[in-house]
Order: sequence, then structure tokens, then C-alpha cells
Amino acid sequence: MVKAAFAVMISLAGSLTAAPSLAQTERSTMTVSADVLKDLAPTGKLRASINLGNIVLAQGTPDNMSGVTPELARELGKRLGVPVELTAFDAAGKAFEAMKAGKVDIVFLAIEPVRAAEIKFTAPYVIIEGCYIVPKGSALKTPADVDQPGIRIGVNQASAYDLFLTRSLKNATLVRSTDGAQTFLDQRLDAAGGVKQALQKFIASHPDVRLINERFMEIRQAMGTAKGKLAGATYLRTFVEEMKASGFVADALKRSGQGEATVAPAAM
Repeated sequence: MVKAAFAVMISLAGSLTAAPSLAQTERSTMTVSADVLKDLAPTGKLRASINLGNIVLAQGTPDNMSGVTPELARELGKRLGVPVELTAFDAAGKAFEAMKAGKVDIVFLAIEPVRAAEIKFTAPYVIIEGCYIVPKGSALKTPADVDQPGIRIGVNQASAYDLFLTRSLKNATLVRSTDGAQTFLDQRLDAAGGVKQALQKFIASHPDVRLINERFMEIRQAMGTAKGKLAGATYLRTFVEEMKASGFVADALKRSGQGEATVAPAAM
């Protein structure tokens, strides 16, 4: 009996030694390689760009930002175990230039070929619609109607929809500025392109303007880091997929009043 009991105790001890504790498991899960930290936090902190010009992704002020992109950046900082420095921009093009200049480590931008030459993107985490607004009495009803000779379209310079329309329009002319919707009004343009939710907000204070509901593009918002940062890019891809699958992205959108935005499907 004593020998049998002793044998059981030895067996249990061996099992307990072989099985990692919960704390050990958590530490293992949270471990981040030196290569990932070198890529994503080379200064010892995670420097992230936040585009306050896109109300679906971020809201607030440079000193007090909220929304899905600030929340993703802060969560990523927790995973990496480093402080987070959020830098606000009022346009996507400025965030892109900051990445090229090495002033930020990660960006939240729409996937576009021009940008992909400099940035290694994840799969998208949010899908946004690009739409047009036109004067309420305009004869333009569809995106195809807008792409006609003599039609002038206001857009935010270097935005995702500017880049898309630059390569896809065959007849219409783009008028670029820092505020395409306002330029549309000031210069009495035929249309303005932009993010659907932002245009809807614009229409609320300009009742003489209406939305063309049919989208002219699908804007695929993703995270990214500079080309060549392979370990960091791989980590970001996994991070984004986890954030979508866990409901983090959907919950963050709801908290910021953007629950109607579409969470992107899992990457294939």
C-alpha cells in the first residue's frame, strides 16, 4: 500500500512538473520576439498614426482620441509591452508621408497600390464605402453618371478615394484640396467623393445636398508597417485576425458610434 501510494505521488509530481502553470502559459502567450519589437517599437515605444479625418476610424481631438484605431493601437502596445504614442493627422495622405519619413511605426490606412509600394499591409479589419454627394437637384443618379466629360469632383488630396478615382475615372475631372466636400460647395462642383459616413454627416448640415447611395468603391482599411519589416508585418497580420475574430473590432466600432461599419471577413 505504502509503495503504491508513493508511486502515485511520484507520478503526480512528474505530471505537475511537466504541465506549465497558468502564469507560465500566460507569459508564453505574451512573449514577443526581439525582431518584432525592433520592427514595431524601435524607439522603445509604439508610434502609431491616427487619421482623425476619417470619422469611422477615429474621433475626438489630438489630445483625447477615441475610436477603433486608437483602441487597436493601445491594445497592440499592451501585447508588445511598450508605451503607445498616438500621433493625430487630419488626412490619410499625411499619415502615409509620416510613415515614409520614419516618424511613425504603424499606420491605419486603406489598402491602395500606391501605398503598398511603401507599406506592408495586413488584411483589412473594416470595410467602408466610398460614395458621391451631388446638389439636390442634380441629374446625376449613379457613379457611372458622375464619370462623364465636364463633370468636376471634389476629393481630399491623397485620400484612398482620390487614389482610386485617379486610376479609374475615364472622363470626369478631380479637384483636389484639403476638404473636398467644402470645395465642392465653394467652387460649385458637380460632385464630391468621400467616406459614406462622413458625407452623411456633411449632408445633415447642408440640406441642399444629397447622397448617391450606390458606392463607387470599397475602402479596405488595414494596419501596416514599413516594407522590409518582415517580423513586424507578420505579427500585425496575426494581431488583426485575432482582433476581428474575438469581436474586439466590432465592439470598438459600437463604442464609438460606428456600429453600422462592416467588420472585414477573416483573411483567406
